Amino acid sequence: MVKRVQVSQLKPGMFICDLNCSWVEHDFILSKFKITSEKEIQKIRDLGVVEVSIDTTKGLDLQSAPSEDKARKEAETKFIKKADDLDEPSREIPLSKEMDKAKIVRNAAKQTIKNVLADVRIGKQIDMNQVGQIVPQMTDSIFRNKDALIGLSRIKSVDEYLFFHSVSACVLMISLGHALGISRDIIDQIGTGALLHDIGKVKVNQTILNKPGRLTDDEFTQIKDHVVLGYEILKQIPNIPEVALVVTHQHHERYDGTGYPNKLKGDGLSIYGQMASIIDVYDALTSDRCYHKGMQSTDALRKIFEWSNANFNPEIVQHFIRCVGVYPIGTLVRLDNNRLAVVIESGKEALTKPKVRIIFNLKAKAFEKTEDIDLAKPNVRINIVSWEDPSKYAEYDINPLQYTDLMT
Repeated sequence: MVKRVQVSQLKPGMFICDLNCSWVEHDFILSKFKITSEKEIQKIRDLGVVEVSIDTTKGLDLQSAPSEDKARKEAETKFIKKADDLDEPSREIPLSKEMDKAKIVRNAAKQTIKNVLADVRIGKQIDMNQVGQIVPQMTDSIFRNKDALIGLSRIKSVDEYLFFHSVSACVLMISLGHALGISRDIIDQIGTGALLHDIGKVKVNQTILNKPGRLTDDEFTQIKDHVVLGYEILKQIPNIPEVALVVTHQHHERYDGTGYPNKLKGDGLSIYGQMASIIDVYDALTSDRCYHKGMQSTDALRKIFEWSNANFNPEIVQHFIRCVGVYPIGTLVRLDNNRLAVVIESGKEALTKPKVRIIFNLKAKAFEKTEDIDLAKPNVRINIVSWEDPSKYAEYDINPLQYTDLMT
C-alpha cells in the first residue's frame, strides 16, 4: 500500500515511491528508493520536503499513516473549498472574442523571448523595447479575459521548453497579480520579471540542463547558478524595474527558507518572489520535459496546496488556485452521466462547475454529437466526477485540446 508520511516520521528501511519535492531540479538520486541512513533523511529534509509517499510492500510500514488516496482526496476537497471562497476579477469580454487576440499576443511574446535569449547567447545587450511593448499587451489581454492566455499556455513543445515556460510564467504572474489587486504599473513590471526570470539558463551547460538522469552535486550547483547569472545579466540593463530584478532573483526562494540562492524566509522574501516561486513550480510540474512527464493541473495544484504548509505562502496559493482554476480549458473530465467532456471555459462562480463540451459516451464507448453545457446553470444537474487520466487519451483516441478554441 502507498501511504503518506511526514519527513519527521521517516526511518531507514522505508521505501520512498514519491519524493513529493517542489524542486523539479534536485541532486537526489531518484524519486523512488529505499532509505538506508539517517543522512539520507536529513538530505530530504534539507530540500524543504514536508511529506513523502512510501510503498509498504517494498519497505517498512507506518501503521498510523493515511493512504495516499485518502490524503489526496482530503487535500483536493480542502483546496477547492479554499479557492471557491474567493471572488474573481470580472471578465470584460467573452472568451470567444478574446481568443484570436490572445493567440497573436502569445506568438509575439514567444518570439520576443526567443530574440532576447539569442541576444544573451552572443553577449549582446537585451533590447528592452521589445519586452516593454509585449508585456503590457499580455496584461491587457488578461484583464479582458484571463482564460484565453492561461488556456493557450497549456500548448507547449518539449523542444522549446524555455521559451514556452518563460511566456507561461509571465501569463500566470500577470493573472495572479490581477487577482491579488496589485496596481497595473507593478503588474507590468512583475510580468517583465517573469518573462525574463530564467534568462540565466542560457549561460548554463545545456547538456546538464536537460540531463534525464541523476545530477551530480557539481551539476546541481551549476543549474542553481542560473538565478544569480540571470540577475547579473538583467542588472546591467539601464532603467530595468527593481521589481523585475526581485522576481528573477527570488523565484527559487521558498517561504520556509529552504530555497536558493539566499535562503530567504517568510516576510524576508518579497511578495513578488513568493508569487514567482509558486508560478515557476506550477508551470514546471505541468510541462513535459525530456526527463519529466507533466502532470495534470489538478494534481499540480493539489501538491502546491499541500506544500503551502511550508514552501509557499498559503494566502497567495489560495489566490493562485482560484486564478488558474481546478479544471483549466482543455481538461478532459468524466461526468456523472457516463460521458466524457472537455472543459471549454473555466467556472466563474464555482471552480468545480466550468462550461464543458460533451464528446464521448462511456457506456456506448462511442463519440456522440458534441453538446456544450454550463455546469453552473441552476437547471443543470450534471457534475464532474473526476478529471480523466491522460494515459487513457490514446484508448479513447481523444486529443482534448482539439475540441477547444485553443487549436483553431
